[in-house]
Amino acid sequence: MTASFLEKIDWSRPWLAHVRTMGQAIAMAPDWRAELNRRAAEAGLCNHRRLPIHFIPQAQLPPGVAYEAHISDTGGVPTRDNLHDFFNALVWLTFPQIKARLNGLQAEELKKSAGSPNRPHRGSLRDAATIFDENAVLLVSSNSMLVDALRRHEWTEVFIRHRSSFIQHCRPYLFGHALMEKLVTPYKAITGHMWVQSVQAIAYSDWSVTAVDNWIASQLDAGLTTADFSPLPVLGVPEWWYGQDEFFYLDTSVFRSARC
Repeated sequence: MTASFLEKIDWSRPWLAHVRTMGQAIAMAPDWRAELNRRAAEAGLCNHRRLPIHFIPQAQLPPGVAYEAHISDTGGVPTRDNLHDFFNALVWLTFPQIKARLNGLQAEELKKSAGSPNRPHRGSLRDAATIFDENAVLLVSSNSMLVDALRRHEWTEVFIRHRSSFIQHCRPYLFGHALMEKLVTPYKAITGHMWVQSVQAIAYSDWSVTAVDNWIASQLDAGLTTADFSPLPVLGVPEWWYGQDEFFYLDTSVFRSARC
């Protein structure tokens, strides 16, 4: 029997296309957490220490132990019975290399903070890693002109005048699990943090989830800052919502101009 909170997910939504098949199967399993663990073991998922990733009840997180540190030290991902943690686990199964690298970055920063009483509890790297983990949209693109226009917030230029080119040369993947949770009850103003992965002009069909996972995980080795992101109102992505005419994108309460 499907858990009641999982029944809220509309798997037909276009932004869930990359997780739909696996997500539906897990949601329909008699024990969704057991099914997560079966799939994680089958795929050989590991954290940055090569410890097997497995999903545990939140109650098994020891008092006073940081969530990210526990994942780093044990491979156990505390998982509550809610949409937020379900999507987090689903992203682990979909983008395991990126998730492992983000956890490694977080764990390293936690250790630095613990070892230095004068160091602030959070730093810019941890902030950036949290934004990535919770709210990132991965945009794979072979068209730098469109990417630059998006960064300049030229919404109608990209999504109306060059709409067909965007569909042909750009592919967005939701990564942030908090973003996925918000989109269970979608509204126009939902905005993600866009992370761009530029690729050569290869066939669109070659941009597999596994390839994206490997590409971006390797990029994270160079570090991460909040300046790496750009806002993307996700329901503005072509074919992700209804009524996407020019007036739709002229709504400045959602599609805002870039700051000077």
